[in-house]
Amino acid sequence: MEKRSILYSRISKLSRIYALFVVLLVIPALGFSQEKASVDGEKPYDPKVAIFEHIGDAHSWHTFGKGAIPLPVILYTNKGLEVFMSSRFYNAQHEEVAYKGNYNYILVNDKVKITDDAGKVDDTQKVYDFSITRNVASMWMGMIILLIIFGSVSAAYKKRHGKAPRGLQSFMEPVILFVRDDIAIPNIGIKHGKYMSLLLTVFFFILINNLLGLVPFFPGAYNLTGNISVTLTLSFIILIVINFSGNKYYWKHIFTPEIPLWLYIIMVPVELIGIISKPFALMIRLFANITAGHIIVLSLISLIFIFKSLAVSPASVVFVVFMDTIELLVAFLQAYIFTMLSALFIGMAVQEHHHEVV
Repeated sequence: MEKRSILYSRISKLSRIYALFVVLLVIPALGFSQEKASVDGEKPYDPKVAIFEHIGDAHSWHTFGKGAIPLPVILYTNKGLEVFMSSRFYNAQHEEVAYKGNYNYILVNDKVKITDDAGKVDDTQKVYDFSITRNVASMWMGMIILLIIFGSVSAAYKKRHGKAPRGLQSFMEPVILFVRDDIAIPNIGIKHGKYMSLLLTVFFFILINNLLGLVPFFPGAYNLTGNISVTLTLSFIILIVINFSGNKYYWKHIFTPEIPLWLYIIMVPVELIGIISKPFALMIRLFANITAGHIIVLSLISLIFIFKSLAVSPASVVFVVFMDTIELLVAFLQAYIFTMLSALFIGMAVQEHHHEVV
């Protein structure tokens, strides 16, 4: 009976945490949609604009209502380097205005453009944007969280060497062992230790940013892993690791497979395409799954303002909660799949070739 009561107590705590999570997600979403409807005034509500604005990148962190936290804008033109805050693009009424620096700059779909004196975009002038956008800032936030967590766990292991883990250490240890015992060892084998740092970093980086992205209107938490540039970079790192780790059997299988010579004209190009298609699949899978989830949630919230009736709000919110539950699962699942497939591809490149003895 005592064990059962402890179990019920833990389930109750988890239920309260999940309820708080749902509130943090749904209420800001409703507030965001209401704010967009009021800003647009008499214009019909356009869900496409609202959705793509918040799954895309931007030069500021949107908070609540008309509030926003400005971020540094770093531009390079033929007149040199310019640095200023993105708040210069807005007036006191939160309307977009031009900023006059070396050139006249305006935001067009959150992209910095140069204009002439008449306010017309001048495409002949090149501007290179190295700004700290909200995706960059969100990535830094994820990295800081990652460093804090593992710095704390590492210090705990040094301080409590040989003792049972506790606190954050006891929470992280099963996850780390899961990555080692269920991802690295089965797919890479005895050489798994060489790649554990990479696999752990990839797994927790994706997981943390997936979870942060589930509260897309909270300052600093955005659709980072739904950004194709981020998934491309992660996949490119895996591509480099695979091909620099490949042994002679890996390259032999690509360029001189044990097949009839007349098949080389088909199989060699296929194998070369496979070098690119494996990390490409990693990139598209993570990007598509995370982005699709955000689009569905925002679309369900937008139904309230498309129909201009609170009558649909109960059904809309119920479906949003259902989708958020699935999204919570997807956050863990996509981190696992990306890491598992990365380990599998690395394992295929480093495994030793064994001839069967008859």
